[in-house]
Amino acid sequence: MSKTVRWCWKLNKNSTIALATISLFAALTAIGAFIKIPLPYVPFTLQVLFVFLAGSLLGSKRGLQSQLAYVAIGLAGLPVFTQGGGIGYFLQPTFGYLLGYIGGAFVVGLIVERIANPKTYHFILANLAGLLVVYLIGVPYLYMALNLWMGIPTSWTHVWMIGFVYAIAGDVLISMIAGVLATRLYKVFHKIRNEQPISVQVKKAM
Repeated sequence: MSKTVRWCWKLNKNSTIALATISLFAALTAIGAFIKIPLPYVPFTLQVLFVFLAGSLLGSKRGLQSQLAYVAIGLAGLPVFTQGGGIGYFLQPTFGYLLGYIGGAFVVGLIVERIANPKTYHFILANLAGLLVVYLIGVPYLYMALNLWMGIPTSWTHVWMIGFVYAIAGDVLISMIAGVLATRLYKVFHKIRNEQPISVQVKKAM
């Protein structure tokens, strides 16, 4: 007499995939910090490219988490920011842009998530909205840093020039490039992000 015992378990990869993709975009943002064009106070970097891709491809929650991870790693002491790292980095005039990356990735992801089949122009518009968030946080922080704790009296006009005008054209171009890249990569990441638990059945004769 034989019995068939069915063993069934679920192998859930979602948490592992989430950690891997969040870590990937945190690392890419760190790499982007060192691909830069030096400018006074606010260097032009490719970080924002990976911020937008994080929001577009990972969604609002994981996109935000990837940038939180990046900022946390830098504040913990690893030199992943454009001028190093460490807890005192929040005193740097550009730290507001790093905070803006967190909000920007979230906003980009939030917009894309609400579109069933996003096209290139959807991604670009979402990126521009995210870029607005980055500047809304970064520029006022730059003004406060220069005037309050760095002791460099600076007018709003000057801050507007160095914190926005000098960089906006390049960032808009990056928004468009990120939109094109996201269009090509979205389906792959969408499938990975929404992967369902895998059920495995094993039959054992007794």
